[in-house]
Amino acid sequence: MPPSTLTRRRFTLAAAASSLAVPSFAQTAWPSKPIRIVVPYTPGGFTDQMARLVQIGLQTRLGQPVLIDNKPGANSLIGVDAIAKAPPDGSTFGVVIAAYAANTTLYPKLPYDPQKDLAGVSLMGVSPLLAAVNIDAPFKTARQLIDYARANPGKVSFGSSGNGSAAHLTTELWKSLTQTYMIHIPYRGAVPALTDLMGGQIQLFFDAPTGLINQAKAGKVRLIGVAGDKRLPATPDVPTFIEQGFAGFTGSTWAGMLAPAGTPRDIVRRMSEEVARIIRSDETRAKLDAMGTIPAGSTPEEFDAFITAETAKWGKVIRTAGVKAE
Repeated sequence: MPPSTLTRRRFTLAAAASSLAVPSFAQTAWPSKPIRIVVPYTPGGFTDQMARLVQIGLQTRLGQPVLIDNKPGANSLIGVDAIAKAPPDGSTFGVVIAAYAANTTLYPKLPYDPQKDLAGVSLMGVSPLLAAVNIDAPFKTARQLIDYARANPGKVSFGSSGNGSAAHLTTELWKSLTQTYMIHIPYRGAVPALTDLMGGQIQLFFDAPTGLINQAKAGKVRLIGVAGDKRLPATPDVPTFIEQGFAGFTGSTWAGMLAPAGTPRDIVRRMSEEVARIIRSDETRAKLDAMGTIPAGSTPEEFDAFITAETAKWGKVIRTAGVKAE
């Protein structure tokens, strides 16, 4: 073969190899397109608020638009399934709350496998639930409520935002701890439950602080306890249940970010680091304090371990109380 022909062939092969290497290199330049954050609930709620708290910061830090995609329904199953089945290329993430861990036990068959189809990115924040009672109820403290419930079995009714919600399961845990009998009234969301609490149709409602703080300040409900291990900055005068003699009683909702399983680990870790930076910033911490939410910001491994512990905790409550999905 003439030297000139051999030289041309070598050049052609080298150029081909070089062109093949370009897409591989480009794939590592994440993100290269807009990022979608799926929220399995309607706009305006706790989950949506948490997603929007990090949205602007992520856009600035990652240099791509970050879009919130609300997909409510079926106690978050529709939205979580959308996260699980999204392409694992770093373009889709999702924000879930405590119901995600409870659903593993609550539903005998899920449209996704929590272990195989989803991966933790970061725990964003933990929001210990507040307990509120009707302003005209014949009890003004947690201890008085328990005494009344024991003396009047079945006369106290409590609301929740739905079967298996954090509010429902936390109250069931408290019932078990205090050996009381109270009637559960499930609602389709926190707003109608809070409305009936204020109207006197129910006497007790556990909920995330965001839904109760303003109503308490307006004198429309009375806060009787924090289901956490310390008082909240937003409600410094409200004691924890532990302070009131209910040892070990805690219950919270929380928000955390997930990714479809198979998303490259370097992308998951980068997103985790960015979320943590935003969550721990002074500006975001101030907003979370006002919401009664404790900032977190964890590694993917820490969040996976947290979900495992929450799934076990609430699974036991669901089985003991015989809670069934709606």
